[in-house]
Amino acid sequence: MALPVLVVDDSSMSRKLTIRAFPEGWDVDITQAANGREALERFEQGRGHVMFLDLTMPDMDGFGVLSEIRRRGLDCFVIVVSADIQPKAEERSRDLGAMAFLRKPVQAAELRAVLTEYGFL
Repeated sequence: MALPVLVVDDSSMSRKLTIRAFPEGWDVDITQAANGREALERFEQGRGHVMFLDLTMPDMDGFGVLSEIRRRGLDCFVIVVSADIQPKAEERSRDLGAMAFLRKPVQAAELRAVLTEYGFL
């Protein structure tokens, strides 16, 4: 059965670039969301066991999504994908429950390493 994956970014181009970095043959069912509120809705619909999450978005940013996931006690494996590479952004993301932090644009080898480390490949 395909793994439900949710790619969240307000930029459709960034979503496409993230999806292109996915390993070839990775058995996933991909859903996309353009902001944090959409992401939480899709997650509640069962569309995101693994979430690739941008930090800077309108309506609800990635930190807000991470906070809501934590507040609600949701079980979601979150990989932050962000152009904000400041150490404080990564630290805050991890403090809020993100399992990994990747720079935009996502590099396929880095993504594969994270997925392998956590048993998704």
